[in-house]
Amino acid sequence: MIEVSPEQSEIRSGEDATPASPWRSGSEIVAAVRRILMGEDEENLSLIRAFSHIALLVVVLGLVLVGRLDLPDWQITQPVLLSTPLPTATPQTLSELIGNRGGTTINSGPLTRSAVPFTTIPERPREDILLYRVQPGDTVFGIAEKFGLKPESIQWANEDLELNPDLLRVNDELVILPVDGVYHKVKKGDTLSKIARRYKVKPADIVNYPWNKLSSVDDVLEPGRYLIVPGGEKPFIPRTVSIYKGKIPEGARRGTGNFVWPVSGTITQPFWRGHRALDIGSWYGSPVVASDSGYVVYAGWDNSGYGNLIIIDHGNGYRTYYAHLSKILVRRGESVARGQRIGSVGSTGNSTGPHLHFEIRLNNVLRNPIGFLK
Repeated sequence: MIEVSPEQSEIRSGEDATPASPWRSGSEIVAAVRRILMGEDEENLSLIRAFSHIALLVVVLGLVLVGRLDLPDWQITQPVLLSTPLPTATPQTLSELIGNRGGTTINSGPLTRSAVPFTTIPERPREDILLYRVQPGDTVFGIAEKFGLKPESIQWANEDLELNPDLLRVNDELVILPVDGVYHKVKKGDTLSKIARRYKVKPADIVNYPWNKLSSVDDVLEPGRYLIVPGGEKPFIPRTVSIYKGKIPEGARRGTGNFVWPVSGTITQPFWRGHRALDIGSWYGSPVVASDSGYVVYAGWDNSGYGNLIIIDHGNGYRTYYAHLSKILVRRGESVARGQRIGSVGSTGNSTGPHLHFEIRLNNVLRNPIGFLK
């Protein structure tokens, strides 16, 4: 065993000792602040009190110095409200007042109207010919309404429609004139004077129409050329059908002169100059009845455009026509009563949709059915 003297022990412990750090740990600082606040560290507490007194003195001196400074004098003025004068009646007349404002007046009696300047852009009339493709359900009357024309102008511009306006087929192309009138195809020997006389217009009306590109009434017309005759008219030519002309069958009913509606539906084309009948739209197969009592003089197919057709002679000068039927339920010579079913609505012949073409003729003159139906 080795013995160590006290001197050596002190030396050894001094060698192992770590020199003290000038920085304190966070826990030591917190402990020091706590001792000051609790009054345990009198020396540091007196020092803090001295510093607080000095800071208070500095603040007081600063306020005194600020109070001695000369600050600028800002003056805020209150807004002054202007008084609004009360309205007074003006001694000027209305015309004087309008004149003072740069306007013009139009005298119209005791009242004076101001002329308000504005620009009116007129609708320029169409000058070119159009081609229209027929759609399902179209009628000549309806097509004319689309283009602001009379139905006769549609009829007279398309040769196939002249004798029968029902000669419409879906996808057919129709000539649509820019104005009401006639579309004339020049033939050999035609002159402007002859054409004008035929359609009841003046030769100058044809010459002055820009589309025709004519210079005078004496222009030579080449056959095959087309001319627009504005305001021109064509005569109406009724269609004829070969009907039964034999003796009136025995026991045949006679008409009363009172006509009932032959079918339920809506009027799709009214009576007009070129279509002297009613087109009544209805569903396919809808019952068609005799409008008045009589006997059947025609029942069958018609090649002029009627399709399946029934004609009833009422024995008093009246005859009624029922066209475009899908079915015919009577025979020629058969007696029928008013309201009796004679067929069904269809779209045969020249038709763009299911409807009944209904005519009333008195001594073979076409009459407007609206004036007779009840």
